[in-house]
Order: sequence, then C-alpha cells, then structure tokens
Amino acid sequence: MELHEALYTTRAMRRVTNEKIPMATQGRILDAAIRAPSGGNAQGWRFLLVDDVDTIAALGPLYRDAMDQLWSTVYKPRIDQAAAAPEAADSRQFEKVRKSAQWLADNFETVPLYLFAFSAFDPSGSSIYPAVWSAMLAARAEGIGTCLTAVLSFFHLDEVLELLGVPKDAGWVCSACVSFGYPTGRWGVAPRRPVQEVTYRNRWGESSGLTVDDALWPPR
Repeated sequence: MELHEALYTTRAMRRVTNEKIPMATQGRILDAAIRAPSGGNAQGWRFLLVDDVDTIAALGPLYRDAMDQLWSTVYKPRIDQAAAAPEAADSRQFEKVRKSAQWLADNFETVPLYLFAFSAFDPSGSSIYPAVWSAMLAARAEGIGTCLTAVLSFFHLDEVLELLGVPKDAGWVCSACVSFGYPTGRWGVAPRRPVQEVTYRNRWGESSGLTVDDALWPPR
C-alpha cells in the first residue's frame, strides 16, 4: 500500500466482523510496531494481545460502563448541544461518531482482537504512541480496521490490570486499548478542520501561512 493512502485512510474503524485475524498477520503488525521510534531506544513497552473469549467477555461490561460514564460527564455538554440543534452539521457529525463509538461498546465481545499497550514509567505516552500508530498503519495495510481508546484506563484501570495479570507495582502504564477487526464499512478520507484553522507559526494564534482547504490525497 502506498504510504499516503495509509496515512489518509487509517481512521477509526469500530464496526468490524468477528472473523479471526491470522497469527501471521498479527506477527507482521507487531513487528512493524516495535520498529517505531523509542526514547533513548529504551523500548520500555509491552504489548498484550487479547483474543481469549472469556477475557473479552469480562472486559465488555467494564468497557460499556466506562463509556456510559464518559457520555454522562466529559461529553454531556456536547450531547446536550446536539440534542438542542439536531439538524446542525456539527450535531450530525457528532452523533455519527457517537453511534460508532457506542457500537463498539455494545458489541465489544464480538471484536476478535484487542491490543493493550503499556509503557514503563512514561505517563506521557511519548514512547508508546508511535509504536501504537505504527501497529494501526500496519493493520490498515492488511485490510484490518482499528480504533484506539483509553477509556478503560480512566474508569476501570484496576479491574483491567487484574483481569490481564499486569503487575501493579512495576511501573507499567496502560496507554491504549486498540480494537482490531475486518471492517464492515468502507475506507475513506476522514473530514477534518483544515490545516490553517489548527496550525500556528512561531507564536500561539499567529497565522501559519499555510492554506490547505481540501485533502491533498488522492492527488487531483
């Protein structure tokens, strides 16, 4: 797969089938992940693959409860705003994303593979997230959809560590949980606010001098 196609089309793909992911494919994904940059080349990471149905079944209720808490706290103002103006473009986009996120919660047990990423004594995640992103890009090249979430680390961390047998006093931080599966939908370039609206130069709020109104891939 051409690099820019992977970069532009690797977006959250939560709706997936329950088809198992071959071990050889998993190996290629993880081998790509561990080639990512690592601070000081310390490689202070561990990757825990979860495909055991009983373990996933135990994690499912925790994930659903965590999402319920997320909707009722962090995202409540956004949900109320969408309910007040359902026809607004922002509201429609938000509800689309919320339905997708809720699908993963409601169908957590049907997803064939999860990857939990841990970093040692690094709460910032600066050395683990490049590896996680590389895993997601490698999965895209294999036709596998992914979605990164950290909600279990915020609301049910102790239970998750217990279920996964992670040593609690060894400095490991659960930085991400990524779902993997063959998507039911189509790949595409995700709509985003243009570069000039989110990028500054030299000082906060100063124009970057860039104007990119439309996605630059695929080339026109």
